[in-house]
Amino acid sequence: MILTVNSNRRNIIGAIALILAAVPIAAIFFIVITSNKDSVVLFENYSPKVSITIISFYFLLYLALFCFGIYWLVKQVLFIIRLKSENGKMELLQLQNQVNPHFFFNMLNNLYGLVAKDQKRAQELILKLSDMMRYSIYEGRKDFVTIAEEAAYLQNYIDLHTMRYHKKINVSFETTLEDDKLKIIPLLYIMLLENAFKHGVENLRKNAFVNIKLSSNNNIISFEVENNYDADLADQSSGIGIKNLKRRLELAYPKKHEFWVSKNDTTYKAHLILKL
Repeated sequence: MILTVNSNRRNIIGAIALILAAVPIAAIFFIVITSNKDSVVLFENYSPKVSITIISFYFLLYLALFCFGIYWLVKQVLFIIRLKSENGKMELLQLQNQVNPHFFFNMLNNLYGLVAKDQKRAQELILKLSDMMRYSIYEGRKDFVTIAEEAAYLQNYIDLHTMRYHKKINVSFETTLEDDKLKIIPLLYIMLLENAFKHGVENLRKNAFVNIKLSSNNNIISFEVENNYDADLADQSSGIGIKNLKRRLELAYPKKHEFWVSKNDTTYKAHLILKL
């Protein structure tokens, strides 16, 4: 109610100011149109004191209107910027919420069968899965997390997969973090790691490998994941996951990231660099 009254009051004051500002302009047009004079002198019938007073009033009025116009324009620009920022944050949050939900469902299905066969192993997997779900739910909704926290999340993911597979796989995770307090958006790398397991390890009966490297130095973070795969099966370069990642990078790190993939008949590699 108070905001409405203040807004109405400002609108009334603005309207009065515009009307007052238009008076001398309208007067000039009226005099020019109705008189036969070649030129018009304002306030010629007034004393110098009155003329100066009127001119000063209108000078201040026009100056105030000009300043108000600049203020209004800046306010509108800031509003548009803030609106775009809020829309970007909403879209980014929606994209983050889409990250690997099916992974948790798959893990729960695997655990259901494992509980009856190997309770101890199932309990270990449940603890790991609980940590991952907690991170996804709570840390995943934050604007930023530290690179160390994200690395721990990736390690949990790797541990879960190596524990649940019955076949031998070769997984290496190399971290070289000169500054582990650097902040990044959460759940940024998990899709690339998930792709490596989904399209590589799960489709290969033997000799499957995943090599992950994460490093940070001088505000530059480099992430690389390499895996072998079956070339006859689906291409891991396509799909919703990659599109999701690219859009998140556009929103969170415009012109501050490099992302590319390379592959041959047996090996796929994804590389992401952030320049903070």
